[in-house]
Amino acid sequence: MRLFTTIAALRCYLNLQKSAAPHLTVGLVPTMGALHAGHLSLIQRARQENAIALVSIFVNPLQFGPTEDFQDYPRNIEQDRLLCEQAGVDAIFAPSATEMFGNQAVERTETEQTAQKQIEIHLSSLTQVVPPPAMTSVLCGKARPGHFQGVAAIVTKLLSLVQPTKAYFGQKDAQQLAIIRKLVLDFNLPVEIVACPIVREESGLAMSSRNQYLTAEQKQQASVLYRALQQASKTFASGDRTAAAALAAAHAAVAEEPAVKLEYAEIVDSETLTPLQVVETAGLLAVAARVGSTRLIDNIILRNRRPIVAIDGPAGAGKSTVTRLAATALNLFYLDTGAMYRALTWLALKTDTPISDECAIAELISSSYLEYNLDPASKMLKINGEDVTEAIRSLEVTSRVSEMAALPAVRQFLVEEQRRCGTKGGIIAEGRDIGTNVFPDAELKIFLTASVQERSRRRLLELKDTDRANISLAQLEQDIALRDEKDSTREVAPLRKAADAVEIQTDNLTVAEVIDRIVGLYKERIGPKS
Repeated sequence: MRLFTTIAALRCYLNLQKSAAPHLTVGLVPTMGALHAGHLSLIQRARQENAIALVSIFVNPLQFGPTEDFQDYPRNIEQDRLLCEQAGVDAIFAPSATEMFGNQAVERTETEQTAQKQIEIHLSSLTQVVPPPAMTSVLCGKARPGHFQGVAAIVTKLLSLVQPTKAYFGQKDAQQLAIIRKLVLDFNLPVEIVACPIVREESGLAMSSRNQYLTAEQKQQASVLYRALQQASKTFASGDRTAAAALAAAHAAVAEEPAVKLEYAEIVDSETLTPLQVVETAGLLAVAARVGSTRLIDNIILRNRRPIVAIDGPAGAGKSTVTRLAATALNLFYLDTGAMYRALTWLALKTDTPISDECAIAELISSSYLEYNLDPASKMLKINGEDVTEAIRSLEVTSRVSEMAALPAVRQFLVEEQRRCGTKGGIIAEGRDIGTNVFPDAELKIFLTASVQERSRRRLLELKDTDRANISLAQLEQDIALRDEKDSTREVAPLRKAADAVEIQTDNLTVAEVIDRIVGLYKERIGPKS
């Protein structure tokens, strides 16, 4: 693992890595140090999804107010370095304020009271990044003026320096997350912002570097914040979708712990941060409170949607057949994501657009549109008005679809399409990254698999009455093994099992038995009434 403190060294490292592998993926985890299990969960995700995992450690003075805890914020670079090394981080970027902002912007003063050097940043000498006022004037922005401008400035700088493929942020800082996503969208920055779930202590208290300020008693008192969120969620789940009802439940729960002083409890749109009176599809319930002199935040997402079931697994595992039949059994819509990729592959082949020319493919699909029927009884799929339901199952399309699916432009286009289909839930979707990438918040995730030999045997039966009936079982095994390797090692959304997915090995199971297991898991984890 490398530790860099200068921009020049960081750029040298990244340039050398990318010159050796031009399509190298880099995952950035921006932190202010004092690493804990929450940070480590981000690092683990970055490590899983990228060739290089890079952690930045910088206590950003721009996001602290005059009376906030910048000087006292916990710093332990040696401990952080050790944790990063153990977690498999490839490089740490830990610059000084002068390195990040330059000599002209940084002034160090020594106060008589503390005899400590204090850093002051002269904003007038810096180009500033100003997020939409509507997003910075709500929630934490009310009590922390200028905070999110400081966050936006440093995140923009880090994204510019590192130019990562993906950047990982915790859901605990939900307002920050929404503002960064808006920043990336508005500036068309070529990075995917990945939100990772809140990691909690055993009591439910959200992990935070500021938890170090709390005594054991205060930690126990602070756990009331999560209990308040849970109580609000129960009220919401009972059928009252008004913000007033959920907020009343949260306030009542916090009031039971006098040592915790609630600063705010609000429900807003998780993307725009617009206050909500009624939660139609999803709402962010966010709270902030003080325990002693320590300010803590927490949140949950209130979802008003039917459940989503995500089924992943390798090619030929029988996902399409099983998922379609399970959709009927569970009264869910069926989203055949594989057919979507096949449709774009068919379009590229029909228009003689080389799949190897990613720019041409991006141009082609950006002006295209898909039409599909989510009823599991229907297989209809159209692209640009042309019915391709049968055409996308051709051998030529089958042999090129993995190549097409590996293109970032294609993945981005279809992931957005698929997520739109899942806005109101009530769907079961199958593919190779549904639970890990498209619907990471799916209520039930299943990894459906089978041995190469079994999948080859099934494929041979499918081809029995086709023009490929003379293909050998050995050749099919070779083809499927090669496709597995491509799918699991591709740079974009590689095939892998989600950490919370249930694996079903289908070698010795009939289709009916597999469906019974899926229906059983659904009833067990979600409930028959859903």
